[in-house]
Amino acid sequence: MKINVNSNPLANLAQPPSTKQTEQSEDFGQMLMDVIKEVNGAQGDARKLQEDLMANRPVETHELMIAMERASTAMQLTMQVRNKALEAYQEITRMQV
Repeated sequence: MKINVNSNPLANLAQPPSTKQTEQSEDFGQMLMDVIKEVNGAQGDARKLQEDLMANRPVETHELMIAMERASTAMQLTMQVRNKALEAYQEITRMQV
């Protein structure tokens, strides 16, 4: 996952608000899609190694275990981020105006 750091935070203030908000939402949406694709790829790699092991193809056991743990950890992290985002949304909806 890439994180872009802007060296001058005031440079974005010159953009019109609607363009800036649209750009940021597209970037955030794209970032979410990229992360989900990475998690899916990790799960796919682990699944392929499992299938190879079951088909009696040569597979290093430690590679299989590492791939399975990587996929599990990525999924757990994704779920926790989703839970925190949902909690934040619920907190915002409970705010009185």
